[in-house]
Amino acid sequence: MNKDIKNIKLAVVGLGYVGLPLAVAFGETKIAPVLGFDISKKRIKELKKNFDRTEEVEKEDLRKSKLKYTFNPKDLKWANFIIVATPTPIDKFKRPDLSYIKSASKIVGENLNPGSIIVFESTVYPGVSEEVVAPIIEKSSGLKSGIDFKLGYSPERLNPGDKKHTVDKIVKIISAQDKETLDTIEKVYGLICKAGLYRAPNIKTAEAGKVIENIQRDLNIALANELSLIFSKMGLDVREVMKAAATKWNIQYYEPGLVGGGCIPKDPYLLTYKARKLGHYPMIILSGRKVNEFMPYYVANLIFQVLKEAKKKIKNSRILVMGLTFKANCKDYRNSRIEKTIKKLKSRGCKVFGFDPLLKKEEIETFGIKSILNLNKNREKFDAIILSVIHNQFKNLNPKIFEKISTLPPILIDIKGYFKNSKGDNIIYNSL
Repeated sequence: MNKDIKNIKLAVVGLGYVGLPLAVAFGETKIAPVLGFDISKKRIKELKKNFDRTEEVEKEDLRKSKLKYTFNPKDLKWANFIIVATPTPIDKFKRPDLSYIKSASKIVGENLNPGSIIVFESTVYPGVSEEVVAPIIEKSSGLKSGIDFKLGYSPERLNPGDKKHTVDKIVKIISAQDKETLDTIEKVYGLICKAGLYRAPNIKTAEAGKVIENIQRDLNIALANELSLIFSKMGLDVREVMKAAATKWNIQYYEPGLVGGGCIPKDPYLLTYKARKLGHYPMIILSGRKVNEFMPYYVANLIFQVLKEAKKKIKNSRILVMGLTFKANCKDYRNSRIEKTIKKLKSRGCKVFGFDPLLKKEEIETFGIKSILNLNKNREKFDAIILSVIHNQFKNLNPKIFEKISTLPPILIDIKGYFKNSKGDNIIYNSL
């Protein structure tokens, strides 16, 4: 289905971290106005007031973008080019939860015009677009995939909190059921993707290419984490070891850390689920996951060890966690791995407090801890401090603050190793 760009009527289904920036970008092009659909009435009401609770899009950008918002599925009948940007989490058994993408597909199918193009942005295992959701659209629309409507896949590459790698500055993968449809998708995405487009040979290849992006990163971080575990027993700083190794032209520098967020801890399980269905046990991928899943508990065990060495009691010890979001300078605290550390600390009777300048009091307290809103005005004294992520606000801290708010001897577990050269001599210091 090769459509003239001037005849495109575009709708984005799902206005979250991925869908909203995409809709706003298209809303500033010649195919505007763009229809933005979300099942959340609250979300739509907020966006109509130019308020984005995810803070991925500035108020002024929302105001100037030509977007029409709706929570009424029937409004999708207006569109002939639909982009679906729904989350694909995993369940408690680490199996893909496709309920969101299935629900969106049903809604799209019930309001689909013949001749439409549907492009999925969600991260999935290879085969989901054509084998799982296409039949749902067919059943709910009464139309035939590949004949009455066409499918495309262009996986999201947005990074929450990242204002540098925006949609206009990244190369984007595009794919479709046939060349004619891919040509149209290229025209449409070409309006906003100024860094370029990569035409994958088919949808399954594009799905596979996306899912391994985060698997590779997960494995590299897992290697850094395991090296950290080994070198700590030798009294070596893993970061200095990595710096030395990285002087070779084909070595990549990775640092240890807690791997959280909505993508990296989840995406490997999408592919391993499919691999097992096909009779292959993915040893390396799952081994990397095992290492990274262990690290939050390692941090808690490190706290217990250092408290004991400092002759401080574990039970009723007061532990401050600084930085609760899943990564630095990002307000997203979904799937933050420090939560597992906190639960482990509490299981041993520790009293845990949280400080994060990016989060509100009630957001901090969702971790089941007491919030500290101002370090300088704080009257608490802590038996140990965990510095989880390095927000810009933390970089400006005087290291003496750690001594000021600690019982003696001060204990600092600096996960990212940021203060190792300026921590002072009086602090018991550890990092990954």
